[in-house]
Amino acid sequence: MYLDLTVFQKALDSLKSAIIKYNQDVNDDMIRDSVIQRFEYTYGLAIKMIERFLQTTSTLDVDTLSFNQLIRDANERGVLLGNLENWAEYRKKRNITSHTYDETKALEVVSIMDDFIKEAEFLLNKLKEKNES
Repeated sequence: MYLDLTVFQKALDSLKSAIIKYNQDVNDDMIRDSVIQRFEYTYGLAIKMIERFLQTTSTLDVDTLSFNQLIRDANERGVLLGNLENWAEYRKKRNITSHTYDETKALEVVSIMDDFIKEAEFLLNKLKEKNES
């Protein structure tokens, strides 16, 4: 199994860079909006990487799996740090990102960044390990 993780790595690095800047000035709504956009993109790539991983390592028809099944299967295979509850929360936050003009919702999304970044780093590192084996 080999997955090209370059784009996922770059997206995650970009998100981490944005959150560092945001933490320097949490009142800068332009930086906050950048964090949210980068989260959207990185989250989407994380899901794609999970799907590709499962496609290449199992006989599952990934296209027919529900979100819950996708996360549970990835978790059972050891590539996720968190569980379905964590990923459901990231998904919920991703789904409200179109409402970032609402200050409260924007702050709600940004509030999960540290946890999401840890999760995405764990996923990336596990996928790198799988690439090497």
